Amino acid sequence: MVVLADILSAAKTIRGVADATPMVPSATDVGGTLWLKLETCQPIGAFKLRGAVNALAHLPEGAAGVVCCSTGNHGRGVAWAARERGLRAVVCISALVPEAKVAGIRALGAEVHVAGRSQDDAQREADRRARAEGLVAIPPFDDPHVIAGQGTIALEMLAQRPEIDTLLIPLSGGGLAAGMAVAARAIRPEIRLLGITMERGAAMAASLAAGHPVAVEEVASLADSLGGGIGRENRHTFALCRDLLDAVVCVSEDEIYRAMQALYHEDRLVAEGAAVVGLAALMAGKLAPSPAMATVLTGRNPDMAQFTRVISGGDVVLGAVTVKGVRHG
Repeated sequence: MVVLADILSAAKTIRGVADATPMVPSATDVGGTLWLKLETCQPIGAFKLRGAVNALAHLPEGAAGVVCCSTGNHGRGVAWAARERGLRAVVCISALVPEAKVAGIRALGAEVHVAGRSQDDAQREADRRARAEGLVAIPPFDDPHVIAGQGTIALEMLAQRPEIDTLLIPLSGGGLAAGMAVAARAIRPEIRLLGITMERGAAMAASLAAGHPVAVEEVASLADSLGGGIGRENRHTFALCRDLLDAVVCVSEDEIYRAMQALYHEDRLVAEGAAVVGLAALMAGKLAPSPAMATVLTGRNPDMAQFTRVISGGDVVLGAVTVKGVRHG
């Protein structure tokens, strides 16, 4: 299992490359101070760079290249880190990944392959290519080096603001939540740790409720980066999230929509739906506010056409679901 020493080691590995992002107070009224960790300021616009850089630093000697599956931002992180090392990168995605994220991965020099309509489909294709082409797999979350890399965010947040009493952590496959929880619990055992995810297609939330990893149907969401399964053979993140998180809170598409609007209009920040779920939970009254809360703005890579509709109050179609538009304020 990942421990604090692994995260401290990862912090040294990524220093000067994928660390030291700012943290600022939100201007949105949520009943208490909410600090925003701006992982949107990473070179790829997302926190996933931390885990990717740390994982690629531990590749076996002579590795010919790397392969991963991704809902978008992990692929960017792996592509960026591989390019820096002069390595081939192959990224497998599902048809649900927005084209803007696909274009971002390709722009970093990676090969992109679309497989099926779920992250599980993309994972199977990544596994096949790893075997057939001798590539090293870089899992998006269930990997000790990836988890340790993401955990460095909590190290920085608690160093920047020691008074933080609650962390609202976007929850998907659990790499971010697991890594941050390991670090935060070791530094401040009494801190409140909440995983925040969407209501539709939240695999980790369903798995924690069931007591074991389960599969869920992957559907279109404003929080598309939180989609995908956690793997029936999950080795790390399920147990860490089960043991270290205090609770999991789910937010609706309407609540995510309003939080994206608030972040843009009140804080003047562009972020994906997955990045605002902590803010969404507070705005919806699903959490009791505390004096010093903090969340991670995980990424700034939304589909800009969809984002424009959200901030201007237009309807958004998500497969069979339509989020009805509403003007901010």
